[in-house]
Amino acid sequence: MYVIRLPDGTLRVPHGVLLDGGDDGRVIADAYVEIGPDDPDYDRLLAGSLTERELEDRRRAWREGDAELAAAFEEWKRDQDT
Repeated sequence: MYVIRLPDGTLRVPHGVLLDGGDDGRVIADAYVEIGPDDPDYDRLLAGSLTERELEDRRRAWREGDAELAAAFEEWKRDQDT
């Protein structure tokens, strides 16, 4: 999950809800919370944030990369079967 910078300047920040505070830190839910410039972590999180467009561009690149990887695997698999 990424920190998303919205057009109005607020940040959508990942927030996990833990089932228990034990050492295993099991997460039962992932969500986003929105924070503004008045939040103490805003400047730190802003530095690594992405716009919604940048996030979509990354996802598209991953999907395209996955297609190339899948094709290479299928070619390798065919070679193994012969």
